[in-house]
Amino acid sequence: MKDIQYDIKLRPTVVDDLETLFQFQLDDEANHLAAFTSKDSANKKAYIAKFTKLLADPTINNQTIIAGTVIVGSIAKFIMEGDAEITYWIDKNFWGKGIATNALKDFLTIETTRPLFGRVAFDNLGSQKVLEKCGFVKIGTDKGFALARQTEIEEFIYRLDD
Repeated sequence: MKDIQYDIKLRPTVVDDLETLFQFQLDDEANHLAAFTSKDSANKKAYIAKFTKLLADPTINNQTIIAGTVIVGSIAKFIMEGDAEITYWIDKNFWGKGIATNALKDFLTIETTRPLFGRVAFDNLGSQKVLEKCGFVKIGTDKGFALARQTEIEEFIYRLDD
Protein backbone atom coordinates (compact mmCIF):
# COMPACT_ATOMS: atom_id res chain seq x y z
CA MET A 1 0.00 0.00 0.00
CA LYS A 2 1.35 3.39 -0.99
CA ASP A 3 1.77 6.03 1.72
CA ILE A 4 -0.74 8.84 1.65
CA GLN A 5 0.82 12.21 0.91
CA TYR A 6 -0.47 14.94 3.21
CA ASP A 7 -0.68 18.61 2.36
CA ILE A 8 0.84 20.06 5.52
CA LYS A 9 0.14 23.63 6.57
CA LEU A 10 1.00 25.62 9.66
CA ARG A 11 -1.07 28.43 11.09
CA PRO A 12 -0.91 30.34 14.36
CA THR A 13 -2.60 28.38 17.12
CA VAL A 14 -5.87 29.81 18.38
CA VAL A 15 -7.84 29.04 21.55
CA ASP A 16 -10.34 26.96 19.55
CA ASP A 17 -7.49 24.52 18.65
CA LEU A 18 -6.73 23.71 22.28
CA GLU A 19 -9.57 21.21 22.75
CA THR A 20 -8.21 19.04 19.92
CA LEU A 21 -4.58 19.45 20.99
CA PHE A 22 -5.54 18.51 24.56
CA GLN A 23 -7.02 15.22 23.33
CA PHE A 24 -3.77 14.28 21.52
CA GLN A 25 -1.66 14.57 24.63
CA LEU A 26 -3.89 12.21 26.65
CA ASP A 27 -2.53 9.15 24.80
CA ASP A 28 -0.44 6.95 27.15
CA GLU A 29 2.12 5.89 24.52
CA ALA A 30 2.58 9.47 23.33
CA ASN A 31 3.07 10.64 26.92
CA HIS A 32 5.64 7.91 27.53
CA LEU A 33 7.66 8.99 24.50
CA ALA A 34 7.34 12.68 25.28
CA ALA A 35 8.39 11.83 28.84
CA PHE A 36 8.74 15.43 30.03
CA THR A 37 5.09 16.39 30.33
CA SER A 38 3.33 18.88 32.56
CA LYS A 39 2.20 17.93 36.04
CA ASP A 40 -1.51 18.25 35.27
CA SER A 41 -1.61 17.24 31.60
CA ALA A 42 -4.80 15.20 32.14
CA ASN A 43 -6.62 18.19 33.67
CA LYS A 44 -8.46 19.78 30.77
CA LYS A 45 -9.31 23.01 32.58
CA ALA A 46 -5.67 23.51 33.65
CA TYR A 47 -4.40 22.64 30.14
CA ILE A 48 -6.76 25.12 28.44
CA ALA A 49 -5.91 27.86 30.96
CA LYS A 50 -2.15 27.29 30.67
CA PHE A 51 -2.07 27.24 26.88
CA THR A 52 -4.50 30.14 26.49
CA LYS A 53 -2.04 32.19 28.54
CA LEU A 54 0.92 30.92 26.47
CA LEU A 55 -0.81 31.91 23.22
CA ALA A 56 -0.60 35.53 24.38
CA ASP A 57 3.14 35.34 25.14
CA PRO A 58 5.05 37.19 22.38
CA THR A 59 8.22 35.14 23.03
CA ILE A 60 6.40 31.92 22.05
CA ASN A 61 5.65 30.98 18.45
CA ASN A 62 2.74 28.50 18.61
CA GLN A 63 1.63 26.92 15.35
CA THR A 64 -1.07 24.35 14.68
CA ILE A 65 -0.23 21.62 12.16
CA ILE A 66 -2.96 20.90 9.63
CA ALA A 67 -2.93 17.90 7.25
CA GLY A 68 -5.44 18.54 4.53
CA THR A 69 -8.24 20.02 6.62
CA VAL A 70 -7.54 18.16 9.88
CA ILE A 71 -5.61 19.37 12.92
CA VAL A 72 -2.89 16.75 13.46
CA GLY A 73 -0.57 18.44 15.92
CA SER A 74 1.25 21.49 17.16
CA ILE A 75 4.74 22.95 17.04
CA ALA A 76 6.21 25.81 19.01
CA LYS A 77 9.34 27.76 19.87
CA PHE A 78 9.66 28.87 23.48
CA ILE A 79 12.39 30.25 25.71
CA MET A 80 13.72 28.14 28.58
CA GLU A 81 16.61 29.33 30.74
CA GLY A 82 17.56 31.83 28.04
CA ASP A 83 17.64 29.32 25.17
CA ALA A 84 15.18 29.06 22.31
CA GLU A 85 13.74 25.54 22.27
CA ILE A 86 11.45 23.63 19.95
CA THR A 87 8.58 21.38 20.92
CA TYR A 88 6.05 19.49 18.82
CA TRP A 89 3.28 16.98 19.31
CA ILE A 90 1.68 14.88 16.58
CA ASP A 91 -1.58 12.96 16.94
CA LYS A 92 -0.59 9.30 17.32
CA ASN A 93 -2.87 8.41 14.37
CA PHE A 94 -0.47 10.35 12.13
CA TRP A 95 2.89 9.04 13.38
CA GLY A 96 5.34 7.66 10.83
CA LYS A 97 3.90 9.59 7.89
CA GLY A 98 6.52 12.35 7.63
CA ILE A 99 4.19 14.95 9.10
CA ALA A 100 6.47 15.98 11.98
CA THR A 101 9.48 16.30 9.66
CA ASN A 102 7.59 18.34 7.08
CA ALA A 103 5.99 20.53 9.75
CA LEU A 104 9.35 21.19 11.40
CA LYS A 105 10.97 22.06 8.05
CA ASP A 106 8.14 24.52 7.37
CA PHE A 107 8.33 25.90 10.90
CA LEU A 108 12.05 26.58 10.54
CA THR A 109 11.30 28.90 7.61
CA ILE A 110 9.00 31.09 9.73
CA GLU A 111 10.86 30.78 13.04
CA THR A 112 14.35 32.09 12.38
CA THR A 113 15.70 32.21 15.94
CA ARG A 114 19.07 30.47 16.10
CA PRO A 115 20.50 28.66 17.78
CA LEU A 116 17.43 26.55 18.37
CA PHE A 117 17.52 23.59 20.72
CA GLY A 118 15.51 20.38 20.85
CA ARG A 119 15.42 17.90 23.70
CA VAL A 120 14.20 14.36 23.33
CA ALA A 121 13.98 11.27 25.53
CA PHE A 122 16.80 8.82 24.86
CA ASP A 123 14.39 6.18 23.55
CA ASN A 124 12.19 8.44 21.40
CA LEU A 125 13.79 7.36 18.13
CA GLY A 126 11.08 8.89 15.95
CA SER A 127 11.61 12.36 17.34
CA GLN A 128 15.39 11.98 17.15
CA LYS A 129 15.07 11.18 13.43
CA VAL A 130 12.80 14.20 12.87
CA LEU A 131 15.33 16.57 14.44
CA GLU A 132 18.24 15.04 12.51
CA LYS A 133 16.38 15.19 9.16
CA CYS A 134 15.82 18.90 9.81
CA GLY A 135 19.50 19.66 10.43
CA PHE A 136 19.64 19.49 14.22
CA VAL A 137 22.89 18.03 15.59
CA LYS A 138 23.12 16.06 18.83
CA ILE A 139 25.39 18.07 21.12
CA GLY A 140 24.97 16.38 24.48
CA THR A 141 22.86 14.67 27.08
CA ASP A 142 21.15 15.61 30.29
CA LYS A 143 19.15 13.83 32.96
CA GLY A 144 15.84 14.98 34.26
CA PHE A 145 12.73 13.78 36.03
CA ALA A 146 10.20 12.63 33.44
CA LEU A 147 6.74 13.15 34.92
CA ALA A 148 5.11 10.82 32.39
CA ARG A 149 7.41 8.01 33.53
CA GLN A 150 7.76 9.01 37.19
CA THR A 151 11.52 8.48 37.06
CA GLU A 152 14.70 10.24 36.04
CA ILE A 153 15.75 9.53 32.46
CA GLU A 154 18.40 10.61 30.00
CA GLU A 155 17.49 13.08 27.31
CA PHE A 156 19.45 14.01 24.21
CA ILE A 157 20.07 17.67 23.43
CA TYR A 158 20.06 18.80 19.81
CA ARG A 159 21.04 22.17 18.33
CA LEU A 160 20.34 23.92 15.04
CA ASP A 161 22.61 26.81 14.10
CA ASP A 162 21.80 27.78 10.53
